Amino acid sequence: MGVLHEFHDAAYAQDWANRFTPSPSREALFARMLQALREHPLPALRVLELGTGPAYFAERLLRERTDLAYEGLDFSRAMLDLAAERLQPFASRVTLCAGDLVQGDWTTAVQRPVGAIVSTWALHDLGAEELTAKVYADCHRLLEPGGILLNGDFVKPEVTHHDFEPGRFTVPRHLERLAEAGFSRSQCLGYWEQELVAPTTAHNYACLLAFKDGEEHEGPH
Repeated sequence: MGVLHEFHDAAYAQDWANRFTPSPSREALFARMLQALREHPLPALRVLELGTGPAYFAERLLRERTDLAYEGLDFSRAMLDLAAERLQPFASRVTLCAGDLVQGDWTTAVQRPVGAIVSTWALHDLGAEELTAKVYADCHRLLEPGGILLNGDFVKPEVTHHDFEPGRFTVPRHLERLAEAGFSRSQCLGYWEQELVAPTTAHNYACLLAFKDGEEHEGPH
């Protein structure tokens, strides 16, 4: 299963944003990610989001955490335009930049230091497990010691008779890839809309948390 997106087209991006306003279960994923950001002191008060999209998560993050600066990276100018409009009330704390997670070194476009990297429903669209693994390694390199990675994304169920697109793979395999990238204490914080019998492209997503080890710190700098 899988779909082709035309996120560079402004009309398509707007229609996608209209059709995928967060459902209660997706709000539950957002809430779990926000909880994780509260529970784990960050080594820097800058949060980077990979695949900003229409900024649904960013809006909630910036509303709750007035202490944070936010940077959103997306390969789609159309999505960045939607994000800029939604995040206008928080403009003084927002940076948006264009970047491709597959082509070139996207980390050079990002401001530093970065205390946390987040992503929702984005990395599976890279199209291959190996490309997600590359992004995990890039994130580990970019994060400050003590920083965290939160990835809320579509996954492949561990037991299934259905075909899934290559960008969707199992939670245990994600945890293995995070460990290979250098992260420690990787874990799954939750799993939503599990469907094994008749899954659609909107089913089966999980929240993964991983830590970049470093020296002990007393709080943000």
